[in-house]
Amino acid sequence: MSRTIQVTFDAHDPQGLSRFWAEAMGYVNPPPPGTTLEPGQDPFDAWHAFLERVGVPESEWNSASAAEDPDGDGPRLFFQRVPEGKTAKNRVHLDLRAAPGLQGNERMAALETECERLVALGATRVERREPEPPMTHGHLVMADPEGNEFCLD
Repeated sequence: MSRTIQVTFDAHDPQGLSRFWAEAMGYVNPPPPGTTLEPGQDPFDAWHAFLERVGVPESEWNSASAAEDPDGDGPRLFFQRVPEGKTAKNRVHLDLRAAPGLQGNERMAALETECERLVALGATRVERREPEPPMTHGHLVMADPEGNEFCLD
């Protein structure tokens, strides 16, 4: 029997990181239990109101957050606050498939365009790896706002 997965990130700012990844992946930040968001309503405002209503101290409002695929196909991303910072390269990372089926200059141009969008959201460009057929089609190494590496593939 197969299982679904949730990818969990340790973070200093779970809400900020979940907002970044939701934008990066076309995901959504889900509303609190029993809440329906109005069009354009910020899910974090809804969460803050919910947490205040149920008595959670304000110091804990940013202790966790999530991003979910609105179609229900991709894994849920969960972000949990931890006190320590990132100290080494990730052992596991996400690859954002920004140019599936493209090759050569067309592929790299599509990756560069997506890189610009993600940098505007707070990512950092780390390195460009050129295509070296037949083993690699080229990709960009990036880091999210808290330094977690990921690839544009």
